[in-house]
Amino acid sequence: MSIMLHGIGVARGIAIGKAYLMEHGQLDIAEYNIPEYLVDAEIERYSSALEGARSQLVELRSEVPAEIPGEVTDFIDAHLLMLEDNAISRAPIKNIRRQYCNAEWALKQQRDTLVQVFEEMEDPYLRTRKDDIDHVINRIMSLLLQQENDTQELLEPDEESAPRIIIADNLTAADILQLNQQNVAGIITEHGAPNSHSAILARSLHIPTVMGAGNSHRYLQDGEPLIVNGSSGMILIDSDEKVIAHYEQLQQGALAHQASLSKLRSQAAVTRDNVKISLQANVELSDEIKAMQQAGCQDIGLYRTEFLFLNRDDLPSEEEQYENYKAVLEQIDGATLTIRTLDIGTDKRIPAIAEMESAENPALGVRAVRLALKHLDLLLPQIRAILRASAHGKIRMMIPMVTSMQEIVQIQNHMDQEKRDLSSKGVAFDESLPLGAMIETPAAALAADGFAQRLDFLSIGTNDLSQYTLAIDRTDDQVNYLFDPLHPAVLRLIHSVIQAGQQHNTPVSLCGELAGDDRYTRLLLGMGLREFSMGPSMLPEVKQAILNTSLDLTEPLVKQIIATPFHDEIHRLFEQVNRSRSDRG
Repeated sequence: MSIMLHGIGVARGIAIGKAYLMEHGQLDIAEYNIPEYLVDAEIERYSSALEGARSQLVELRSEVPAEIPGEVTDFIDAHLLMLEDNAISRAPIKNIRRQYCNAEWALKQQRDTLVQVFEEMEDPYLRTRKDDIDHVINRIMSLLLQQENDTQELLEPDEESAPRIIIADNLTAADILQLNQQNVAGIITEHGAPNSHSAILARSLHIPTVMGAGNSHRYLQDGEPLIVNGSSGMILIDSDEKVIAHYEQLQQGALAHQASLSKLRSQAAVTRDNVKISLQANVELSDEIKAMQQAGCQDIGLYRTEFLFLNRDDLPSEEEQYENYKAVLEQIDGATLTIRTLDIGTDKRIPAIAEMESAENPALGVRAVRLALKHLDLLLPQIRAILRASAHGKIRMMIPMVTSMQEIVQIQNHMDQEKRDLSSKGVAFDESLPLGAMIETPAAALAADGFAQRLDFLSIGTNDLSQYTLAIDRTDDQVNYLFDPLHPAVLRLIHSVIQAGQQHNTPVSLCGELAGDDRYTRLLLGMGLREFSMGPSMLPEVKQAILNTSLDLTEPLVKQIIATPFHDEIHRLFEQVNRSRSDRG
């Protein structure tokens, strides 16, 4: 009889194989002082390790197969950029000079400082970036300690060549890339979040993955036969032949389905009722644009700009921002770029804003639009850079975390002033630059009727909207099991925003994780959503769900879902919605 464990399914698919418990040993870091005459030699030792880490990453990047999605190499490129950042390339050297400490200790101090900053961030996406910091610093530390690093094989050779399912406390994105090159069948981790880089990469590589499977080391043994369902988060131990045969059949179906997705690249996203749907991409680094275009997508529905402001002692200039936005427009060649203005809070500790206050609860404090309106030296250069860039292509500006019409009025007043100033100087820009807002709080969702009348477009950020509504942090292992996208309160808020847009002919998109999860595509279509923005790797899945949807069948069921307050009835109807598909022949 099978034994069942549960975690969070973050990368769909079925994996069948033998358990492999992988232990990440802690690096033994000595802390000691050095005499002054050895400081320069210690700095040279650190610089050498830094260069060695760079060489390893360049080599790792060169080994990525050409058929792997472009966003995979983006993770490595991001790590290479981190090595260039002053926080890693210079700060440890300053520690060595000031404190006469050994390089390992200097690097450890900087690691602790950076990780603390990321752990205090209220944005779940940015908070998970501490995993990247850990990976980059551990790579340098391993070289300082003259230890072997993960450029070597992570797994011991398997004489039987049986598919292996990795069980680990946690894995970095680079770990997962290495495991993929070693033909790992599936992954189970005790910790991790669905929006972490590791989870995103596992999805891109189509490795069935379950995260948040707490205490799995306690129940699983090396060599034990396992079945992993990356959709449901279910882990089966010691299954009989009948169960294994059933999951082998599901596995073959999933592989055939994945192969069919590559044929959809040039096909328009149109329902069976001939309703055209707009598919856009969420992008942070410009390198991700290649992955987006490989998936057949042209428009950027969410361009995150936080990377321009973090991990530096000064603020990015108007010119630097302008050049960045202009470069992105050149890459997308006539498509639409939706730029989200700075979305960080006082927990980020931007050094250039010395008076930024700390907050007991940053998620409810001065963040996003509140911070921008309080510190115009953040907002105004960004507005001017966006306006100037709009002369080179189609740009929309999107304001994050709005809760009141007063905030929108203030933003519009500042935009009008900057437009007048640019006009007086003869600087070209789009006079009718569209302005929109992120709907991420219950307050904004309930007031969406007013926002839809005042703004050119709205975008629903379901990650924050769901967490604020349910009072649940999805990255917290103690409560994330309570997170339910089908909670009636969440569904009704999403529906109310879509209705407000329809009433006032204001386009509404959805850019949270729900947009990229094809299990919810028909539900969202039935609510009236016609614009989706997501990570590039999920575009084919969602497109196929759209192609197989008949709105005539879906909309009546969704209407019942919105009307009922009962959890079990919602889930029953939701399953019926997803059975109402009609595959194209």
